[in-house]
Amino acid sequence: MRPFFLLAGGLLAIALLHLLLGARPVSPLVLWQVLAAPDHDDYAQQIVTHFRLPRLLAGLVAGSGLALCGALLQALVRNPLAEPQLLGLNAGAALAVVAGGMLLPALPPEARPLLAAGGALALFAGVLGLAQSGRDGATPIRLLLCGVAVTALAGAVTTGLLLLDEQALAELRTWLAGDLAAPSVALLLAVSPLHLLAIAAAFLLAPQLALLALGDAVAQGLGVRLGRLRLAAVLVAALLCGGAVTVAGPIGFLGLLVPLLARRLLGTSLPRIFLGCLLGGPLLLLAADLVARTILLPQEIATGIVTGLLGAPVFVALIARGAR
Repeated sequence: MRPFFLLAGGLLAIALLHLLLGARPVSPLVLWQVLAAPDHDDYAQQIVTHFRLPRLLAGLVAGSGLALCGALLQALVRNPLAEPQLLGLNAGAALAVVAGGMLLPALPPEARPLLAAGGALALFAGVLGLAQSGRDGATPIRLLLCGVAVTALAGAVTTGLLLLDEQALAELRTWLAGDLAAPSVALLLAVSPLHLLAIAAAFLLAPQLALLALGDAVAQGLGVRLGRLRLAAVLVAALLCGGAVTVAGPIGFLGLLVPLLARRLLGTSLPRIFLGCLLGGPLLLLAADLVARTILLPQEIATGIVTGLLGAPVFVALIARGAR
């Protein structure tokens, strides 16, 4: 249990730093006053309640969602390199949000998570269909190549749509790079129920998903209904990714890094990996966001830039190790 306590302690510490530090640091006393004696006219308390607290909650939702989605995909396709950014889920969710916002400007916040989940599901289904169309089926490298190609196509379509609307481009430019900057409370409230439902469903599916590592024939012999399990897992992954992208944009490599670290720290038990992702995903994302907010003070950079700088070398190293 020690690694879980270390992860939980690290998450608590980085969450406190996330609330305290920024362009205008606040004291721990201000955090206490926010809880014990809230004053809506106090500027320091307004910084915490109106800006940093929603940003923290977005980091918890997006970090846990993307990390757990990555672990779920890796178990589903039996590929340790699978993650939402590389398999098209992030790009599909982003495209659905952008297209939906342009075509349906009156779309309520409550509908955005489902819209994003639908986009993630559609693009991932396209990746799977392309990967399985060849003679050898969906091999790991073929799956990744199809994911990269479909992601590039969806990204180009998203950019083309935004170039047609300069106002939307200005509003969503930072979000498309992956950012936690102050999502609305209404959006967080809309995402949270679906997010919690998807987390519960992922843990319910974990025992059967663990059997997939033994091979389809063995899993089927042990009573696993492969078609039903894969459909359920894809739906849960789409919900997790859709909620995360809705609040934080298409942040990459989190679904690759966190399951990898969780597997190293906690072993190969899938429920333990999932729990590690729920703690490690927000920890890593909030740490990256803290760096993005403070490294170039008083300016900020997008959180997705920091996660990309962390994740890209790890991905290259994993590919190189696999090639050898």
